Amino acid sequence: MVVFAGQGDPRRTLSLLWRAEAPPPVRTGPGPKPRLGVDTIVAAAVAIADEEGMDALSMRAVGDRLGRTAMALYTHVPGKSELLDLMYDAVHAELPRSYPESDGWRAALTAWSREVLEFSVRHPWVLQISQARPVLGPHEYAGLDTLLTLLRATGLPAGTLRRLVGTLLPFVRGSAQAVADARRAAAATGSGDEEWWAARSAALLELVPDFAERFPAVSRLEAEGAVEPYPGEDSGGAEAVPYLEREARETFRVGLGVLLDGIEAARVRRP
Repeated sequence: MVVFAGQGDPRRTLSLLWRAEAPPPVRTGPGPKPRLGVDTIVAAAVAIADEEGMDALSMRAVGDRLGRTAMALYTHVPGKSELLDLMYDAVHAELPRSYPESDGWRAALTAWSREVLEFSVRHPWVLQISQARPVLGPHEYAGLDTLLTLLRATGLPAGTLRRLVGTLLPFVRGSAQAVADARRAAAATGSGDEEWWAARSAALLELVPDFAERFPAVSRLEAEGAVEPYPGEDSGGAEAVPYLEREARETFRVGLGVLLDGIEAARVRRP
């Protein structure tokens, strides 16, 4: 399910994102209920999305978690559309704003890419929010500003930097999506990676005995393409990284290296 940000009232949503207006008064009299405000509502909504996924998120679910009715939330957040924007921007505050410059732009971009990957895996629901309509919140802008600062160190012109942002962000998001999907696959299907592949590989070879002749490039890659183990892999212990996640992370590592090689080549070619 793809969700598009920015569907609420523009001025109201941006006012909430940037905290441009004072929050309404909150009753502070005696009673067991906690103070209710935008930050409290957003934190509860993020917790639900992290634990149960986007499908479980509703104003009623957030109200239940806070011991309030859904109607009580609307005083602070107009609706679910605005809440999603606030959630998306709020979790991006977790990302670092700066990286050490002593080891150069390549090391900094590598660290940034890994941070964004792990952030997205921690909050897989953010991957369902399309990048076609940005949230335009302060933390989203801070993340973009950080990436542009790192890219500026390459010395490439502004036009190229703009396109590199449009290359790196989808690459890291796509890699995070692959890791997140790999983690969900076993629970969703009831079978582990190795079990799934073993059953289908055997059936495929039996039903398509001329597979190698029909698809020679695929078969050659399988025969020649030795894959180095992911650094977190434990070949014999319970901490082993499952096959699909291991493949996704190794693809991310190699693909990032090739992208950074391309940036270096562009720097060399620049007059």
